[in-house]
Amino acid sequence: MTTTSTSTSTSTTATANLAALEQQVRVLTDRADITGLIDGYLLSLDTLPHGSGRFDEAWARRYFTPDVRITTPVGDHEGIDGLAESEQATLGKFERTQHVGANHMIDLDGDRAEVRWNAVMTHVHLASTQQARGGEPGGHFDVGATFTGEAVRTPDGWRLRSLDVRAVWTNGQGPLVLTPKAGATLRALAGGA
Repeated sequence: MTTTSTSTSTSTTATANLAALEQQVRVLTDRADITGLIDGYLLSLDTLPHGSGRFDEAWARRYFTPDVRITTPVGDHEGIDGLAESEQATLGKFERTQHVGANHMIDLDGDRAEVRWNAVMTHVHLASTQQARGGEPGGHFDVGATFTGEAVRTPDGWRLRSLDVRAVWTNGQGPLVLTPKAGATLRALAGGA
């Protein structure tokens, strides 16, 4: 083997190794970005409405695409318009919340990814809810759920294009006023149709 062919072979191997390393870094970066998107979304549910803030269009655009489709035990929503108001109405039924997500599964496919994670969500009832029920302040409604959906790469970073939230279990009573879908979900989880 000549020096030229050895140099060419070494250069080709180095280029291939560098390309493989760049791909691995991109996958790791995309996974970290998507995990950050998920965690930021869950954290925003707990901090925005309870820190004298409100969900707004900037919040919605930070986490979702304009054509987002969301299915939850409370109701369904399509498109980004009205999403912030819907979230405000849902979480406004509680004094405080805490959403803890784990087991992030991210199946990357270029500029899109299928995502799944588990969450345990604690919803502390409003004092007025507890008073109406004759309960002590601090009562809460807990939900264990799975979140599945699709994230896509946009010019502004990764955003959720679809999200499907499925309640797996609940503990405690829900809010005083339930949407028809939330009522049906709670009945189904309790064993009644």
